[in-house]
Amino acid sequence: MSPPAIDWDALARAAHDIRGRAYAPYSGFTVGAALLAEDGRVFVGCNVENASYGLCLCAERSAVAAAVAAGVKRFRAIAVASPGDVAATPCGMCRQVLAEFPPSFPVRCYPERGAAIESDVASLLPGAFGPSVLERGRAKA
Repeated sequence: MSPPAIDWDALARAAHDIRGRAYAPYSGFTVGAALLAEDGRVFVGCNVENASYGLCLCAERSAVAAAVAAGVKRFRAIAVASPGDVAATPCGMCRQVLAEFPPSFPVRCYPERGAAIESDVASLLPGAFGPSVLERGRAKA
């Protein structure tokens, strides 16, 4: 039996809703993410900025951290919500984190107004660094 269809409307609403909790006093660019686990649970995250910019936490990584803390490591989809009329895709760091959890799953990015962007993790980060690269690079004893 195949898994139920992804309710993208519900995921988009969850991502937009959690955007309201973002802490973005420096950029004003609030982002929310809703990550659908294989078991049907949804984990949300928002961006958390810091005066030391390198310490900022993106919404996508925040959602992944919440899922992993709950013991979940298999995902079906992620929705990302951002402000404005053009959808913002995950940053490079978030793409790498999402790629850590194969198999590739769909990604939809929703602006407040305008068209969503549809992709998947593998397309967002082709040739991702992962466990197979580590294994091939290990020194042979």
